[in-house]
Amino acid sequence: MDLGSAKPAEFDARRLAALSLAAIGVVYGDIGTSPLYTLKECFSGAHGLPVNQANVLGIASLIFWALIIVVTVKYVLFVMRADNRGEGGILALLALAMNASHADKRRMGPVMVLGLFGAALFFGDSIITPAISVLSAIEGLEVASPQLERYVEPLTLAVVTVLFVVQSRGTTRIGAVFGPVMVLWFGALAVFGVLEIVAEPAILAALNPLHGMIFVIDHGWHAFLVLGSVVLAVTGAEALYADMGHFGKRPIQCAWFAVVLPALALNYFGQAALLLDDPGAVRNPFYLLVPDVLLYPMIGLATCAAVIASQAVISGAFSLSRQAVQAGLLAPPGDPPHLGRRGRADLHPAR
Repeated sequence: MDLGSAKPAEFDARRLAALSLAAIGVVYGDIGTSPLYTLKECFSGAHGLPVNQANVLGIASLIFWALIIVVTVKYVLFVMRADNRGEGGILALLALAMNASHADKRRMGPVMVLGLFGAALFFGDSIITPAISVLSAIEGLEVASPQLERYVEPLTLAVVTVLFVVQSRGTTRIGAVFGPVMVLWFGALAVFGVLEIVAEPAILAALNPLHGMIFVIDHGWHAFLVLGSVVLAVTGAEALYADMGHFGKRPIQCAWFAVVLPALALNYFGQAALLLDDPGAVRNPFYLLVPDVLLYPMIGLATCAAVIASQAVISGAFSLSRQAVQAGLLAPPGDPPHLGRRGRADLHPAR
């Protein structure tokens, strides 16, 4: 099946399922590995936040409602309605905005700057995701055995190096297994989260957004700093929009509501429930959620998921660069930068 030529209309059930599976493997790798580090970072020593019931409920509520408001409402239900010739992403949004501003020349400059700033943010995400995702996955070795701590950084460097070597040769062959691996990953997230929620059902109170609001009000400026860690839960959300041209809107939406959102919510609540029961688990709530007998397999699965997440954002960066070249915003190797007629034309959607 040529996913690049898929159209977001009139899917039969089998084709919709196949594209949804592929979308889980490619689109949701980045946001799908966020549970590895998000909650731990919210309670990191840099914030000096005590692990008590009010704070745990508040942060769990903030994470959950960030997934609902930023990802579900903003991206899945709203932003994905805007496409440029079937394509998504920040440059497609820039093209639509430039077209809307065409009658007012004074607005085109600021719109262009904002679009390029958004593209720069995506490039920044592409830089940090491989390092933070793979490192967080392999840090599970410290939980399994403190004696293995000295191997974490060398193994991370080795995995990231192999990732970039393979990436330069293309990912077509291994791409076929991305979907099933990520389905297994999300299934594991959901199961381990549910087990802890059943043991500590009081965490479900975090579904009430008032806990998040109270946390922000009580902590003031400190809460704003903590939100910098909460936002890690939604990193990778822009991939939903950027990859819309590859898979179509419906498969991405179906994958989010049927698999990804439930798995993420259950795992975050499971980690928070663990902290309610054992505040000392804050050193690594993700891996301490996993039964000892399954710890090493989970480390292996997490590393695979982190590699998939990394290659997805690396591919996204190359795709964004290609769009920028086509729009005349970035010069290909050997050519001077320019914004000629062809570039300006490509910034506008078909009428």
